[in-house]
Amino acid sequence: MTRARVLTTGNRLDLRATMAKTGKGRNDPTLRFARDGVWRATVTPEGSSTVRVQHGGGMKLLVDAWGPGSDWTLDRAEDLLGLNDDRSGFRADRHPLVARLDRDNPGLRIARTNGVWHALLPVLLSQKVTSAQAKRAYYGILHRYGAPAPGPADLLSPPGPERLADLGYHDLHSLGVERRRAELVLRTARRSQQLEALAEIDTELALKRLLALPGIGAWSVGRVSFVAFGDADAVAVGDYHLADDVCWGLAGEARGSDERMLELLGPFAGHRGRVIRLLSLGGIHAPKRGPRLAPMRIEQI
Repeated sequence: MTRARVLTTGNRLDLRATMAKTGKGRNDPTLRFARDGVWRATVTPEGSSTVRVQHGGGMKLLVDAWGPGSDWTLDRAEDLLGLNDDRSGFRADRHPLVARLDRDNPGLRIARTNGVWHALLPVLLSQKVTSAQAKRAYYGILHRYGAPAPGPADLLSPPGPERLADLGYHDLHSLGVERRRAELVLRTARRSQQLEALAEIDTELALKRLLALPGIGAWSVGRVSFVAFGDADAVAVGDYHLADDVCWGLAGEARGSDERMLELLGPFAGHRGRVIRLLSLGGIHAPKRGPRLAPMRIEQI
């Protein structure tokens, strides 16, 4: 059965820019941008759910949902679409590039999915590997252990943590996940009740509890916080490329450190993640470092 809501945005909303970060790359089978709207499948505490969002004319948004988690999803639709994103205190004019990018992207909002596990799984698989390796592993897990999403869209619902909790390392090895990442994913999946409870408490406390989990550091917390909690100030400290990109965009420096990045983002405290997202939308990237080694195929070892 389809459940539906009609929402009013109050101002312009760019669905693609706002919802793109709720997925992992263009080929993520849980997310689709189509002519008939944006479709997203997820797993909720009440079961799987698919949501479709369409512009309904004027400032209206039409939101449909399917599946046992549809009520949960619809109740949090304003969060997912960034309608609760608070821009107060954001001074884009503190840097000319940020000001221009903000003008160029007036419909950007910071989405909050409230789904900690869905946000965390691809982040865990991204630790200390290339983006291509991380996507291959994540998509592989979705296709092997996920399920057809409810509703008419040909999407996959990600496997809930309980689906992965009883697996062993070798179950993920053939998907290109080495022992360290595999054991991290499985260990974290076994803490499923702790994970989903994080979305219902104060964000600062939730981040502290997430950071206390074994194998989850500042980089992982920054990535998850931006997506699951809609944290406009989130910064993934320790990212291989991020410091270079920020330092290049804000200071014209081709190479940067985390310390220098945080210094440059300082004037935007409270909205540092928003600035990083604007830089990304503007295609701001530091000059490449040079040829990289081909990634190792873990499943062939």
